Amino acid sequence: MDLALTGKRVLVTGGSKGIGLACAEAFAEAGCDIILVSRDAATLAAAADTIRSKAQVNVTTFAADLSSDEERARLHAAHPDPDILVNNAGAIPGGRLADITMDRWRAAWDLKLLGYVHLCQLFLPTMEARKSGVICNIIGMAGRTPRAGYIAGCTANAALIAFTSALGGAAAASGVRVFGINPASTRTDRMMTLARTNAQQQFGDPERWAETLTGLPFGRAIEPREIADLAAFLASPRGAYVNGTVVDVDGGAMFR
Repeated sequence: MDLALTGKRVLVTGGSKGIGLACAEAFAEAGCDIILVSRDAATLAAAADTIRSKAQVNVTTFAADLSSDEERARLHAAHPDPDILVNNAGAIPGGRLADITMDRWRAAWDLKLLGYVHLCQLFLPTMEARKSGVICNIIGMAGRTPRAGYIAGCTANAALIAFTSALGGAAAASGVRVFGINPASTRTDRMMTLARTNAQQQFGDPERWAETLTGLPFGRAIEPREIADLAAFLASPRGAYVNGTVVDVDGGAMFR
């Protein structure tokens, strides 16, 4: 299917691995030029090479710590005008209320919750001025299915779901779309970290992580590319009426 995205500029945060890298690859294969952002320059360079090996598009990298207001502003100053912004950077720790210090709450929310909010605040005005643009927020199913063992993450995700819907509802008047995707357990390094944390909480042994991943729909975790392909489709003109909504991708687990 032709997504009619050729030549679009797509900025992907958290783009050096996992869902972010998969999103960059999906958009690149659709003919988009990519701006790839994460903390580590070396990891970014390797990711960019991977994308270039699969698609003949321009790939630019930008190393930044997006938990910082100043770094987010620096990113915006360097690349102020993408057609599509994919907010994906974020690593909120697992754990119960007593397990997470207030400093850790703030650090996690500075990157994901406030990071998404600030980047939308920075990039949205230009999109609205030109009457076109798309923002895709990769959020997470924990916002729909909160649990005490991931209390910092589910609280931030729930806030981002509300933020995405509110922003999309307002942005439509200017021809801009804002939507989100809630992945459930996805086969990434991040999933393994959380699985080990859950195993420590449940069994007192992080090496029993596999026991925390049983009972998944279809007998497996989501592949990052499945989320990426959905993001590319919804951000394309093929998904032109998708706005203000957050799509849950959990294989139906919430209804079981």
